[in-house]
Amino acid sequence: MSDIATETVLSIRQLSVALPKGADRALAVENISYDVNRGEIMCVVGESGSGKSMAANTVMGLLPKGVRPIQGEVIFEGQNLITLTEKQHMALRGLKIGMIFQEPMTALNPLMRVGAQIAEVFEAHGKLTPKQRQARALELLIEVGIPQPEKAISAYPFELSGGQRQRVVIAMALALEPVLLIADEPTTALDVTTQAQILELIRDLQRRRGMAVMFITHDFGVVAEIANRVCVMRHGQIVEIGEASEVLDHPQNEYTQALIAAIPSNAMPPHRETNTTAPLLDIKRLNKVFRSRGGWFKPSREVRALDDVSLTLARGETVGIVGESGSGKSTLGRCVVRLEHPDDGELLLDGVNLSQLKGDALRRERHRVQMIFQDPYASLNPRTRVGMAIAQGPIANGTPKAQALKQAGELLDMVGLGASAVERYPHEFSGGQRQRIGIARALALNPELIVADEAVSALDVSIQAQVLELLEELKQRLSLSLLFITHDLRVAAQICDRIVVMQHGRIVEQGSAEQIFLHPREAYTRSLLEAIPGRGASVAVTA
Repeated sequence: MSDIATETVLSIRQLSVALPKGADRALAVENISYDVNRGEIMCVVGESGSGKSMAANTVMGLLPKGVRPIQGEVIFEGQNLITLTEKQHMALRGLKIGMIFQEPMTALNPLMRVGAQIAEVFEAHGKLTPKQRQARALELLIEVGIPQPEKAISAYPFELSGGQRQRVVIAMALALEPVLLIADEPTTALDVTTQAQILELIRDLQRRRGMAVMFITHDFGVVAEIANRVCVMRHGQIVEIGEASEVLDHPQNEYTQALIAAIPSNAMPPHRETNTTAPLLDIKRLNKVFRSRGGWFKPSREVRALDDVSLTLARGETVGIVGESGSGKSTLGRCVVRLEHPDDGELLLDGVNLSQLKGDALRRERHRVQMIFQDPYASLNPRTRVGMAIAQGPIANGTPKAQALKQAGELLDMVGLGASAVERYPHEFSGGQRQRIGIARALALNPELIVADEAVSALDVSIQAQVLELLEELKQRLSLSLLFITHDLRVAAQICDRIVVMQHGRIVEQGSAEQIFLHPREAYTRSLLEAIPGRGASVAVTA
C-alpha cells in the first residue's frame, strides 16, 4: 500500500452516543477516540452491536430517532459535526463526505434509471448543467468499471447484478469528489469474486484520489486485504487500535484474537471418509429456465438457471453447493424443497420423485425436506411470536396446538435459545439468534434433509462459527443430511464432506472438500479460491 499521509481528515474525540430507554445498554458508543487520515484506509471492525456503524452514522448525521450524542467531538475540516443542523449536514453529505451502504438496493430508487440517480447528486448541490450531469454520470460509471456503461446508464437498478448495483452506489458516493469516504459493510452481501473486485476498486479509487476512507466491517479477512490501520470495537468501546499488520499478526486483546480465530481457515480441510451408503437424494438431469415476457421497448429474455444438473447426497452426508450469484445454486435448493418447479429431470428422495408430485401427494412428502433461509428476519412474520412461527408447520400437519408449542420450546432449547423464547417476537433477537430460530423451525417437521441457503453469509464471523458448529452437532444428533449452499469455499470446506461447484447453471467440478480446496482442477474453482479475502495475507493469533 502507498505511504500513509499524516493529515488528519476526521478526528473523533471521546464520543459517547446514548441509546433510547429500554435498549440493551445505555450507550451505543462510549468514550471512543480515533483519527482517519488522508490517503489511508482505516478499518473499524466489530460484531453486530459493537457500535461501529453508530460512529459512522454520527459523522453523517444519520442517527436513528431517539439516539443522540451526549459527549465528545467529531471534527471534520475544523467543524464539530455534532453541532451542525440537519441542513448543514445535508450540505456536507455527498459534497465533502461520501457514503457507501451495505445493501445497494435499499440505497437506490427502484423507479429511477441509474444515470438519473447519479445526475441527481449533482443537482442536489447545484452543480453542472443537465447535459453535463449526464456526461459526468457516464464518466463515473466507466471509472467504477460497470460493463457496457452506455447501456447501464439507462438501466433500472433491478436490471443490474448485486456487484453492478454496488458500483453504481460507489459512483454516486464519489460523484462530488469527497474528502472522506465512509464504506459501511459494502461487500458483506456479495459473493467472493464480486467482493474481491469491489475491494480492489475502493482501494484503487482511494489511492488515485488520495481520499481518507473509513471502512466498516466484521470480517478480518477483508481487513487483511485492504486496511492501513485497524480499530476494533466491542459493546460500544474500542478494545484495540493500531497498524493493520500489528493488529493482524500480534493482536493484544482477547476479543481481537477471538475474532481472528473465528475466520474460516485457509488451511487444509479435515479429512472425511467417503460416504458409501445409498443416496437419500438423487438429482438426475435437472433443468430450469426462467423466461421474462418483455414489453414495448424490452425484448423477452431466457435465463437457463439449471442446465442438466445431476448429483447425489447420501444419508448423513453434507454436500456443499458453491458458486457466484447467478450460478444456479439457490435455484437448485429451491427446486429440491419444491419452492420452484423444475422444467424436467428427476428429484428422487429415497426413490420418490418429488418433481412429479402435486397437491396432497406433495404435501405428504414435503415435511421430509426443509429449508433454512439466508435472511431469517425476512422469513419470519414480525407479528408472530417465535414459538408459534415454529409450531405452524406441525399444526398444519395435524399436531395439536399445545403439543406443537411444547415441541417448539424443546427445539428452541436444542438450538441454544431456551424454551422461554417461545413468547418473544423476532425483533427481540440478534441476527445470529434469529438464524437459530430458523434452524429450529426447519427441524419442527422432523425432516431427513435440510437445505441451508446461504444460512451464515450475513452473520458476523464468530456467530457464523457458532451456527456452523450447531448445524454439525444437530446433523450428527438427528441423523440429518445437509445440502449447504454458499458462495464461500472456506465455509464449505469447514462443514462439507463433498463440494459441488456451479457456474451459469452447470456443475463445473465436484469432489471431496479436501480435493476441491487443495487441488482444484477447473480455472473457475481456482478463481473462487483466489478471491477469498485475506487468503494471501498473514492472519495469525499470538498466544
